[in-house]
Amino acid sequence: METTENTNPRAQAPSGRRWLGFFAVLAAIIMNLLDSTVVNVAAPSIRTELGASYADLQWIAAGYTLALAVGLMTGGRLGDLFGRRTMLMTGVVGFAAASLGCAFAPDPRTLIATRVVQGLFGAVMIPQCFGLLRDLFPPQELGKAFGALGPVIGLSTILGPVVAGGLIDANLFGSGWRMVFGINLPLAAFALLGGLKALPRTSSPDRTIRLDGAGALLAGAGMFLLVYPLVQGREQGWPAWMALVAAAAVAVFGLFGAQQKRRARRGVTTLVEFSVLTKRSYAGGVLFTLVFFGAIVGFSLAVGLLLQLGLGYTPVHAALTMAAWAVGAFFGSGFGAAMMNKLNRRILHLGLVIMAASLVGLYLVFTHSGTGLSGWRLAPALGGYGFGMGMIFVPLFDIIMGEVRDHEVGSASAILESLQQLGASVGVAGLGTVFFSTIGARPQLSGFLRAGERVTLLTAGLVALAFVLAFLLPHRARQAAPTVEETAAEESAELAVIEREPVAA
Repeated sequence: METTENTNPRAQAPSGRRWLGFFAVLAAIIMNLLDSTVVNVAAPSIRTELGASYADLQWIAAGYTLALAVGLMTGGRLGDLFGRRTMLMTGVVGFAAASLGCAFAPDPRTLIATRVVQGLFGAVMIPQCFGLLRDLFPPQELGKAFGALGPVIGLSTILGPVVAGGLIDANLFGSGWRMVFGINLPLAAFALLGGLKALPRTSSPDRTIRLDGAGALLAGAGMFLLVYPLVQGREQGWPAWMALVAAAAVAVFGLFGAQQKRRARRGVTTLVEFSVLTKRSYAGGVLFTLVFFGAIVGFSLAVGLLLQLGLGYTPVHAALTMAAWAVGAFFGSGFGAAMMNKLNRRILHLGLVIMAASLVGLYLVFTHSGTGLSGWRLAPALGGYGFGMGMIFVPLFDIIMGEVRDHEVGSASAILESLQQLGASVGVAGLGTVFFSTIGARPQLSGFLRAGERVTLLTAGLVALAFVLAFLLPHRARQAAPTVEETAAEESAELAVIEREPVAA
């Protein structure tokens, strides 16, 4: 813990070191970004070497995002309490140690456990990033830093999975898929050394904040109980007690709500501010977030598995094929940023229509290609799906919070960040279960193609549901001028969205 902190952080960030601090923060962001999507590239190799079940592959993906969803509720407050620089460095060290654990995991259970630890340290690390950039750069240079962040992240998301696929194919020192996690170590070393040298010590910690450990545990338990039946139900033959687990999730969420209200009545810091959930537009945005991110992340995993397990693509071939999705998202994000103020909420509907049309095209490719299916035939539909998805990423959170009051911005942003990850976990669990149930115990190419068709249709249904839910959102993005702290909270939420852009990769 930092015992002394400068109240003028920019005084500790000379111009010669600001960009070193920028790239240290960027390295931390890229680590989280890569590990959010790495299973799409590495899953088949993990299954072969460790003897992982299909449910194990779902947990390896969902365990990370589920832990991230729970941890993000308190991650930002840890920075306020102990200092952003301190918590970023703590998160980087823990993330690197967990990555090393992933790289040397001897069995699926160990890998799942270390992925959960990765997610928890990612939740400590990521909420500090935007606040540190605001501390690092003076106002006149801050726009330049934020302007550089998006394109660098975008290019990294396109190239990163391709590099990961190349590392798996290269099998350096017999490491195979393990090197995908090992690549985090040099990134972490740079983030740690560069951060210690260049990042400023932030303003005095707020000792009035009290962490809500009980609330975080209840929220985490509810999320786990929600996802567990979706992942394990298929492998266990859908026993009746699985319904009881799902019902328990509802009960635990009810206890969480009651516990939060009790803390609010006592004037104690809560994880969420329930006043935002009473707004129809924001509640609709919460549902939209769950459905939208469930559709894109779950569908991404299914397509990645189809390419490698069904079509026999190598990891690098699969990554190059899926790169069309990431490239589409990159350009779609640029279009969304340019047109959001002109189209307002209509940009969400336009993006969803493009996604739906691309899914129809992909379904036709699956049904008419048979054994002759190639990456080139998939690329246009994947690129279109990514373009529509990217259009939605940039304006989404601003539109959802269009009617949120200034003092509710921080809590509203934190809820959306967490539910974004929860939606990803549920999408992996739900669509992954449909995919694996369809291919059966002895999968053949025809089974994989049928699974691809079903998941595509279900994803199209989720996109259609998101289209309807979008009508509940405010017509315009948030216009009120927030305080510095509220702006940081909003930008942190937007950063979480940016980091999810390459879900296809």
